[in-house]
Amino acid sequence: MSAPTSVLPYAIAAVRRGWYVFPLRTRSKKPIRGFTDWERYATREESAVATHWGAHPTHNVAVACGPSGLVVIDLDTPKDGETPPPEWARPRITNGADVLAALAEEHADGDTRWMETFTVTTRRGGTHLYYAAPANAAYRNTAGRLGWLIDTRATGGYVVGPGSFVADPDGRGPYTVADPSPVAPLPGWLATLLEPARRRPVTGGQVYQALANSPGLATYVTRALRGEVDRVLAAKEGRRNHTLNTAAFAVGTLVGAGMLPKHLAEDQLTEAALRIGLGDDEAEATVRSGMQAGIRRPRGAAA
Repeated sequence: MSAPTSVLPYAIAAVRRGWYVFPLRTRSKKPIRGFTDWERYATREESAVATHWGAHPTHNVAVACGPSGLVVIDLDTPKDGETPPPEWARPRITNGADVLAALAEEHADGDTRWMETFTVTTRRGGTHLYYAAPANAAYRNTAGRLGWLIDTRATGGYVVGPGSFVADPDGRGPYTVADPSPVAPLPGWLATLLEPARRRPVTGGQVYQALANSPGLATYVTRALRGEVDRVLAAKEGRRNHTLNTAAFAVGTLVGAGMLPKHLAEDQLTEAALRIGLGDDEAEATVRSGMQAGIRRPRGAAA
């Protein structure tokens, strides 16, 4: 499908839904030149939208998620040669939509209404699920927090809106409305999974529940995880980040072997890092880096 002759109708439709929008370059996901403070200057004024896209009809449109009160779940498709990490190397898991469906089976208690919301098909066959953020929530962007090929956009983030056409080296195509339903509230189970780690502490009991069919293995894994968390909590100033990275690597080897759910391990280590005074961004980046290195070197299952 070729690019639309004018993106204006789509930009108008977005602001009529109450969303704040701003222009992207033609066939690109990048803001137009000189438009750097996009979250501040995004608008939902029809007159401003009509003026801009009337003069620049092929500029793509972006939806600023924070001002619009949105949390958008971005379900991607794998690039050529990309395969699932060990924790998602399961039957019928081929893309981000499959991962989200697996999470729903585990957390949504059979409720399938999470699929009934405004939905956009992206240029490479992925999906954007639009949800209304809970009142007084502080959700921000995430990359892989929910699982393989799933990102989220909230405060501080934007998504390419429907009507846009992107031509990048890794794929080209339109963003089209797949489901025009009203935006649904963010489902409770997704809201819980997306809460910052310091608000969602993980207990040893949760590890046992996740490994309920292997009590001996659960004991081993719980002790190993607890030991690495204690190592982080005891880290001396000047060694905290290094200690966290080492602990994340060790725990990652358990995750890579399929012995420990990734999100439980990430939350436990991040919580410990925050308790010893590391900042949110530093803690999350170090945990993610160390754990990914460990996942690539899975631990032997004998214990």
